[in-house]
Amino acid sequence: MNMNKYVFLMKLKGYHVFDGDFDDEQDVIDAFSLDQKELNGAFILYATYEIDGYEGSAFVLFERNGQLYEVHGGHCSCNGLEGQWEPEATTADALVHCIKNGRLGRGYMGADVFGQKLLDMLVAEA
Repeated sequence: MNMNKYVFLMKLKGYHVFDGDFDDEQDVIDAFSLDQKELNGAFILYATYEIDGYEGSAFVLFERNGQLYEVHGGHCSCNGLEGQWEPEATTADALVHCIKNGRLGRGYMGADVFGQKLLDMLVAEA
């Protein structure tokens, strides 16, 4: 699995690796209140943070040592994303399944937020 090819495909299709309220890796670190070392060796493939009024949801896909990981976070007006950095090992096939058959990439009302972007990237390789 060539992670750089994923990023290349995203950029080729006009997608940003950092989307929504995430402009760069530092935004991810700040939003989740991470220590920089928590991302050591990690290569972020896609990160999005969508905020609607006082609510928001985030998704981060990264690779470390050849393994894909996903992180999900959400908040209401009370708190932010801090304390929600809990990477879960995943595969491209699992993510594709969750996009096609579940709610991954969909907003609260069911509309596509980032599912198609992620699917386009993953299906090119999956």
